[in-house]
Amino acid sequence: MKNIKELDKQYVAGTYGRFDIQLDCVQDGKICGEGKEYIDFGTGIGVTAFGACDSEWVEAVTEQAKTLSHTSNLYYTSPCVSLAQMLCERTGMKKVFFGNSGAEANECAIKCARKYSFDKYGEGRKTIITLQNSFHGRTLLTLSATGQDVFHQYFGPFVDGFKHVPANDIDALREALTDDVCAFMFECVQGEGGVIALEKEYLTQAEKLCREKDILLICDEVQTGNGRTGSLYSYSQFGITPDIVSTAKGLGGGLPIGACLLGETVENTLTPSSHGSTFGGNPICCAGAVSIISRLTDSYLEDICNRAKYLWDKLACLDFVECVSGLGFMIGLVLKDGMDTKAFINACAERGLLVLSAKTKVRLLPPLNTGVETIDKAIAIMTEAAKAIKS
Repeated sequence: MKNIKELDKQYVAGTYGRFDIQLDCVQDGKICGEGKEYIDFGTGIGVTAFGACDSEWVEAVTEQAKTLSHTSNLYYTSPCVSLAQMLCERTGMKKVFFGNSGAEANECAIKCARKYSFDKYGEGRKTIITLQNSFHGRTLLTLSATGQDVFHQYFGPFVDGFKHVPANDIDALREALTDDVCAFMFECVQGEGGVIALEKEYLTQAEKLCREKDILLICDEVQTGNGRTGSLYSYSQFGITPDIVSTAKGLGGGLPIGACLLGETVENTLTPSSHGSTFGGNPICCAGAVSIISRLTDSYLEDICNRAKYLWDKLACLDFVECVSGLGFMIGLVLKDGMDTKAFINACAERGLLVLSAKTKVRLLPPLNTGVETIDKAIAIMTEAAKAIKS
């Protein structure tokens, strides 16, 4: 029989540039495959919030799977309501729509913004401003919202009604906020764009401009949310209050779930039959998400910040690192002296550390419960990897 890698190449669509690594299970908190153990600083691209198969999450989803696995949204279920209540009470938002991914959460956010404007102002006020270098998903709508030309190929025509402006340029944003604009959509830290945090003053001014014109603020917290940056959602560290917040990835802890949080201005915009999702609010996914959010207390978030600072300080001392960007446990590294990012990532994997890339940077997304001892081991592996590339 052919091995897994050969079968994958034969039967799975070739949309992913996979590493030459097969992962099979988790043992003692480490991902294992082909006789090797790995420290996981990728977390499934920011998904397995407390590490793959953490025991509390496993217990929550197992118990729910034995209780009620799925029912349509024509009925009430406890996990869906519990999660929605938890998210609203923690954020001050009013309502939640559940989908299955970050792209779906962003689709909902865009649809809600356009419907709010249509209901209040009529046709013609549908344009949404997004930032250059942004990333909002892989559907045609969210690719259209994405401010990177590399994603605007092959699949045209794309959806109209989007303008892309430079990040941190308040004058460009002011000029773009014409009478046809209904919303401004942004990531506080641009993840796929290179792990780059926006400037706090920029977002403060942007919020003021939007409030003057009744233009909604949509904050994309798909990657930055659910404790990843050291707060429940990153926008709280920038002193702003969005009207709509989208999130996914770490929310489900390893199961597919997306959420679109609606503030007071738009809490009643989505009406019966205006939007929907067959699997949205799935009981098992919601039970997993409850197990994640319930652990992200204020004291635990403070602890994440302290451990993230320890990692940042260690990274800043590495002689092969040019600079460190991002926020909390969402980190980008620029390597010195033209060191090849891909070669470095592969060298880390060979030595038992899984890390990712974001454009030309090395991207680190450790589990939120990563301790000092694990950080020290990861730093040692990165140091060995860098030496191996240089030699």
